[in-house]
Amino acid sequence: MKQTSPLEGMTVLVPRGKKQAHSFSALIQNYGGIPVEIPLIAFEPLQDKEALFKAHKRIQTYDWVIFTSTTAVDTFFENLSLGGPFPNIAVIGEKTKKLLIDKGLKVQFMPREYVAEGFVEDFLPFVEDGMKVLIPKGNLARDYIAASLSENGAEVDEIIVYETTFPRESIGLIKKQLSGKGLDILAFTSPSTVDHFIGALKELGYQNAVKDSVVGCIGPVTRERAKACGLQVHAVPEEYTVHSMLKSIISYLAEIRRGN
Repeated sequence: MKQTSPLEGMTVLVPRGKKQAHSFSALIQNYGGIPVEIPLIAFEPLQDKEALFKAHKRIQTYDWVIFTSTTAVDTFFENLSLGGPFPNIAVIGEKTKKLLIDKGLKVQFMPREYVAEGFVEDFLPFVEDGMKVLIPKGNLARDYIAASLSENGAEVDEIIVYETTFPRESIGLIKKQLSGKGLDILAFTSPSTVDHFIGALKELGYQNAVKDSVVGCIGPVTRERAKACGLQVHAVPEEYTVHSMLKSIISYLAEIRRGN
């Protein structure tokens, strides 16, 4: 007799738009689940690109450029022609690394853990007094890396290259889903996805509609945001990737099933 996945037939929130949701949705389907794609964040390039253009002009004065997301890479390299040598590159995450390699660039550093705290711990041995570092980032990104490197002698420039927003059309998608089949599992990929989802629930008056949902978070920072919003978090993976998050949710469901 074929053993079914604990995810079989369960609706799973995928907090991403069509383009970004494909691989996550495919994973959920492979485990027998039903992906529900509701984009909770959107990324908009800044209208004022003066800081970005200035960074482009002086790029070769930096020792390191740190990219913490694929969105930062896409936005930073828009309208940038790679004419000469590029500084050393540090990244958080395999997808960010791959995107840069696809652009013909070499990545010199990636931490063992895909969070700011893990990045700083592993990167500090590379830091020297007066070392110049550039960090292109989104408007809601934390300044933990910049502050930590500055405290250890680096000269860090942070520039905002994109804004994180909430797609207002998703309010209707959330209302439709929670008025119908509901959401068995909430999978959050960043603190912003938590904030925007909870904000939508409050606007709709639907807070109780997810009180029995299983909640998974991609990492400790997202978990803390979810807990601060009043959610009980059931699953957080040791490796901070979408696939690992999904497997940690499945492990939790399997434990519950065994307990029953």
